[in-house]
Amino acid sequence: MKKIICVLTCVLMFTLMLVGCGGGDKQAAKSADGKIKIGVSIWSSTDVLGSQCKRIIDAAADALNVEVQYVDQGHVSEKVTASVESLVAAGCQGIIICNSSDTEMASAIKTCNDNGVYLAQFFRVIDKNKNADIYEQAVKSPYYIGAVHENEVENGKKLVQILIDKKCRNIGLIGWEQGDATWLGRWEGYKAGVEEWNAAHPSDQVKLSDPQYAGTSSEGGAKAAEALMSADPTLDALIPAGGGGDPLQGAIAAVERAGKTQSIKIVSTDFLPDLGERLENGSIAGESGGHFCDPLYAFMMVYNAIKGNYTGIENNFIDVQFPYLYVSSSKDYGEYDKYFVKQLPYTKDELVEMAKLPLDQLKEAASKLSIEDAAARSAK
Repeated sequence: MKKIICVLTCVLMFTLMLVGCGGGDKQAAKSADGKIKIGVSIWSSTDVLGSQCKRIIDAAADALNVEVQYVDQGHVSEKVTASVESLVAAGCQGIIICNSSDTEMASAIKTCNDNGVYLAQFFRVIDKNKNADIYEQAVKSPYYIGAVHENEVENGKKLVQILIDKKCRNIGLIGWEQGDATWLGRWEGYKAGVEEWNAAHPSDQVKLSDPQYAGTSSEGGAKAAEALMSADPTLDALIPAGGGGDPLQGAIAAVERAGKTQSIKIVSTDFLPDLGERLENGSIAGESGGHFCDPLYAFMMVYNAIKGNYTGIENNFIDVQFPYLYVSSSKDYGEYDKYFVKQLPYTKDELVEMAKLPLDQLKEAASKLSIEDAAARSAK
């Protein structure tokens, strides 16, 4: 009997020693079957942009024999933080995440630090100036790798210029979530574009409304557009700033119901599946998008960290800026449709090779993705 008790005690002590191991040992335990598992915390894997993100992530996972688990969190703060906890509990060795505010990232980084799980953002980056303490937490983390995102201010300025070039002078603005970092960046760009034009053209002024907020639903986009049209019958343009594509669809429907498709021009970010037709019939005047590869690069960063290929994560912050694609005619969209919709911009073999790139070359690949780049590689 004493021998049995002794054996059980030893087994228990050994088990406790394993449980108490640090992050690296947890990683080893999770990957014992040889297959990497990466979690995706996303606002929606089924809306216009989210489904495109899922398509490219799934293609990369298939090419690299990686298991992927998704959690749709609807951009609800408590669900965002809970999604990281649930993906960790599910045995994910790495996580990529969007949408995520800076305060939510503080919680996410702590959870990943505590459990030895690698973490990267896409479509978002922690604001170094506004949230210096959270940024410092990210820099110091041995598991937070970095962020893949766009220059949203530049994006906003370019979209405003498309409207100005199309003779629009009275623009209604639709945001999605107050305080969202990407929304705030775009809004800054819209305002900067209008201010620069007005300073240079004192006799030809452009007006930009205060934002109406739509959330991330089509219904919200429709209601916001209706409110803006009702408040100002002279409105000649709308910018549904984003939110995954559904608010844009709702805004377009509201303008169509009002019979103002030809008199109100719409620009936005996030390509719709029927964008070519809408550019042709005038229900959309221009669009920035094609950025669904952001999560692909975040995925590759996490994959390589898990494999041990990317080191020096602690006291570092990988900032990957990704270029938007801009279209303002059906001809522009035709080339995008050919190389980004009818086929993915990367083949299976290219995804395998991408996973072998050192970090500086991965960043370079992200920076040069364009319709021309995809066409050139497709022609080889």
